[in-house]
Amino acid sequence: MPLTTAQAMTQFLQEISPTDAQRTDITSKVSSTRRYLQEAFPGSSDLPLKRVILIGSADRGTIIRPVNDVDVLAQFANNDGVFEKYRYDSSAFLQRIRTALDAKTSIKQIGARGQAVRLFYQSGAHVDIAPVFKWSGGGYALPSGSGGDWITTDPEAQAAWYSQRRTTVGSNLTNVAKLVRRWNNVHSKRFESFHLEVMVASMFSTVGSNHRDALKCFFDWGQGWVGVSDPAGHSGSLDQYLTNADRLAIGSRFSEALTRANRALAAEASGDHVEAKRLWRVELGDEFPTN
Repeated sequence: MPLTTAQAMTQFLQEISPTDAQRTDITSKVSSTRRYLQEAFPGSSDLPLKRVILIGSADRGTIIRPVNDVDVLAQFANNDGVFEKYRYDSSAFLQRIRTALDAKTSIKQIGARGQAVRLFYQSGAHVDIAPVFKWSGGGYALPSGSGGDWITTDPEAQAAWYSQRRTTVGSNLTNVAKLVRRWNNVHSKRFESFHLEVMVASMFSTVGSNHRDALKCFFDWGQGWVGVSDPAGHSGSLDQYLTNADRLAIGSRFSEALTRANRALAAEASGDHVEAKRLWRVELGDEFPTN
């Protein structure tokens, strides 16, 4: 029997969520990364590793396919004031991590990528390592990626905020975040993923099981929530990377998506699931079922 629109949306969510094999790959690579770093920076090092944790969308449960990369935070202990050695040269700190890992692993390609060191794998997800020191006043010092300076970040505070919002809004918040991320990927990728997740988690007071209606609400309200701030309180407004051209295009995209979502909901309400699924496929991509 043909799928109803609700059934098609449920199947689509399964299609864009990581498989069990991908989740196992993530867990395995995080463990391997921890081991590599422990071997490269033991307690006897002048730059000892303190801990390695999974962060980002894989940690929040909002990661979607394709699973291209996962993020980990590697915290280093500031023993004997070693941070001062790199205070004005965070790029040298990144390069030291990269060079040490290159000597301790069999991974063929390791690169310093922006604010992270990336382990490139031939299959499955790559791993981006965010190497940090803990600031005494809160948050973590992360290489800025643009030279010698540092920026402050706190992925643990961000994750705690998202978890609290999910408790308040409902567990379906994560499904809506996944759908919105896929919508963004299909339509020009103008938003950074974490920015989108904060928008979704901020705008809803409750989310039920009707993901089609939730998407319509996101398209309706989204433009008013573009200027959300970093919930950890360190990065200011999360929309600073958007250009004026981006903002104009985003406004048009929200308007077009809202029109199409309203048409899809009307088609579903009238029993025309074929048309409703066709319309959602335009917004969410070719993996959306039309059978």
